[in-house]
Amino acid sequence: MSFPHIIRSAIRSTSSKIALLARSTTPFTNRSFCSSFESEKNSTTPSEASYYHLSGGPSHMRAAVFWEPGKPLTFEDFHMPRPKANEVLIKTKACGVCHSDLHVIKGELPFASPCVVGHEITGEVVEHGQLSDSKIIERFPVGSQVVGAFIMPCGSCSFCSKGQDDLCEDFFAYNRAKGTLYDGETRLFLRNSGKPVYMYSMGGLAEYCVVPAHALAVLPNSLPYTESAILGCAVFTAYGAMAHAAEVRPGDAIAVIGIGGVGSSCLQIARAFGASEIIAVDVQDEKLQKAKFLGATHCVNASKVDAVKTIKDITGGYGVDIAVEALGRPQTFLQCVQSVRDGGKAVMIGLTLSGAKGEVDINHLVRRQIKVIGSYGARARQDLPKLIKLAESGIFNLSAAVSRTCKFEDAPQAYKDLDQGTITGRAVVEIM
Repeated sequence: MSFPHIIRSAIRSTSSKIALLARSTTPFTNRSFCSSFESEKNSTTPSEASYYHLSGGPSHMRAAVFWEPGKPLTFEDFHMPRPKANEVLIKTKACGVCHSDLHVIKGELPFASPCVVGHEITGEVVEHGQLSDSKIIERFPVGSQVVGAFIMPCGSCSFCSKGQDDLCEDFFAYNRAKGTLYDGETRLFLRNSGKPVYMYSMGGLAEYCVVPAHALAVLPNSLPYTESAILGCAVFTAYGAMAHAAEVRPGDAIAVIGIGGVGSSCLQIARAFGASEIIAVDVQDEKLQKAKFLGATHCVNASKVDAVKTIKDITGGYGVDIAVEALGRPQTFLQCVQSVRDGGKAVMIGLTLSGAKGEVDINHLVRRQIKVIGSYGARARQDLPKLIKLAESGIFNLSAAVSRTCKFEDAPQAYKDLDQGTITGRAVVEIM
């Protein structure tokens, strides 16, 4: 174990002991606890302090649970999730329906199960964890409206310290690798058995969710809960690709391959950044028709024409300055690289089957200085407030990006429709 990791482990251990001491000596004025457990020896078993009522509110909630590939999501009762230091309990108002969740549901991306999926949310702050920083409490007072980013930075690892929230060590080591938050424990426990259920990001397809405070931004009253949910993933992912990986400049020619929720957001961000030619590539005419409204200057149906040749024809034989792959398939990976001009950038943002490989002509890559870049998302603390301003000013059209809304009970069907390709933009589940 490296020296920095030893230091961090010691800090976490000390913080945990302080928290336990505080629980045993400090009365709670805003909670009444119920139930009890015999022991806290097993970290996957909640302590009796994990079971509590919100002040004037419920002691339990519902959430949609993924159990294993091939089985439908089911709605289960949970004990109210309890935030810890520098975490915030959110009453969820809306949650977007994303292909990343679908990959988990279909078993294409390995993840701890059972788990609660859903990772782009808006909601209302209802409680702060004990020992939370006073500045966090001031920034997100109880009752404030917030939006959450799916990459939830810890704020203190080596990458977060350099402002690279999108590479947060703890997020990938704990949440993506284990389905927990950064003390190695989930916040979700079934009401009937007390068994743990893991969290994909914050586990947002639930009536309440716990979010690390650094992943949140205040949502102004002028923006609606429902449409604003997509700021936390679809728009967040597009912005990260355009601002940090591609570094789009005014006048750039851009191709976006795969016009789903993220791809369509890329079109709007490209337009906002001043791209001159914005080429939308898909196999569905319905999506391409909508792409024109979102900023595409040209549309290419890859099922009817050679997409790479058509992109080069549009750009006078050169190819685009930046090509973005937003689908996650080996075939479109290759199309993305082949569509780029000499010295250009191919940006990969689409997740695919675990272990899938993309092929590339190495000599062409070397001789023509093609840059192939991966991009997972944006940087929550720096970028999420910017996205909110883009939406608030109307530069990014949230209403145009959301193609369907549905009730909480209809969430399983929404994922089925997403799998069938019948959702042209982004679907959002209303949980209010």
